Amino acid sequence: MNDLSLFLPCAAGVEEFLAQEVHALTGRAGQDLLTLRGGVRVRADWRDALKLNLHSRLAQRVLVELAHAPYRNENDLYAIASGVAWEIWFTPKQTFKIETTAQHSPLQSLNFATLRIKDAIADRFRAKANGVRPSIETQWPDTRVFAHLTTDSCTLYIDTSGEPLFKRGWRQDKGDAPLKETLAAAMLAASGWWNPETGEVAAGQPLYDPCCGSGTIAIEAAQIARGIAAGSLRRFGFEKLLPFQAHVWDAIKKDAESAVKAGEVAIFGSDVSHRMVDFAERNAERAGVAEAIEFRGGDALQRMPPAEGGVIVLNPPYGERIEVGGVAGTGRFGARESAQTEEGDGGEFFPQLAAHWKKNYAGWTAWVLTPDLKLPKHMRLKESRRVPMWNGPIECRLFRFDMVAGSARK
Repeated sequence: MNDLSLFLPCAAGVEEFLAQEVHALTGRAGQDLLTLRGGVRVRADWRDALKLNLHSRLAQRVLVELAHAPYRNENDLYAIASGVAWEIWFTPKQTFKIETTAQHSPLQSLNFATLRIKDAIADRFRAKANGVRPSIETQWPDTRVFAHLTTDSCTLYIDTSGEPLFKRGWRQDKGDAPLKETLAAAMLAASGWWNPETGEVAAGQPLYDPCCGSGTIAIEAAQIARGIAAGSLRRFGFEKLLPFQAHVWDAIKKDAESAVKAGEVAIFGSDVSHRMVDFAERNAERAGVAEAIEFRGGDALQRMPPAEGGVIVLNPPYGERIEVGGVAGTGRFGARESAQTEEGDGGEFFPQLAAHWKKNYAGWTAWVLTPDLKLPKHMRLKESRRVPMWNGPIECRLFRFDMVAGSARK
């Protein structure tokens, strides 16, 4: 377990930030740390795999590569899976699940490909354990196996995370289509407020989310500032794998607990829905950062700056996400409902928000995640940066706007 090839998938657009984070957590670099499309590959050991699960704020999972070989048909997949020593990872008394993804695979059926890999694993256990084989469990398996097929190669992984890593364990109260914690962390990294390479946050830079929803961005920021490990409140898949040693894991967790920092942090959140503010406050309490964040109810078009200059980071609602009523603007609808009209022109909300910022938030920098590539036009602002980033299946841009008094357009 001292020479593992780990693959950490992430959202598209986040790869460089994840590579910086993995370097900081493992010390690996050069050919031992490769930035790929959709994730990062790192040569590391078993202890590193545990640390990455506990601390990574950007990875979706930590997968151990067990096989990589060419294939042409389903029988090749059976042979590749048969050659893996599954018995050193889990027992025939445990359950498992296989998830198969493909990119330009010539095979007609992924279901049949998955079945052949399952047969290979079961047959190997029968041969090694006197006819006993593990059972399939699709809901809550003890072990997750991932297969990825390209045009001509098959890669098999065993998962060490269990539930996806964006599930931190603190968000029990949430609204519709909440922002994933991993994407919130990516927004903080892209904004420069958090440096994944050093783990530090921008000293003296207040952070504000005026459309905070259930508090994801603010809570993620507060945990980063306090040095609280991302996975400190949850369990992991590796706890059911055979290489797991409780004393090693306990030592890693104690190191993480000793790294938690005290001190004041200037983080603020508000939302037009007081119900969502209540959710955010309860989530912050569970996350251990209630005292580090000031949540308030209020319309984004009316809230005044919570501090003298700082960074605004927000993921405003749009058609693919949610519609929540409020009182923003001149009509009866709130920021979350008027954010996008049927014509997709941004409605009244974004121009009014930009006017409010220009009038009252001079000296602030705003980072806005949106799928609308014409957002700067709707806001009548000129962006100083645009960072490609995906919110699940939705292609987005993270726009940076530097607030100055008056119009920012010539």
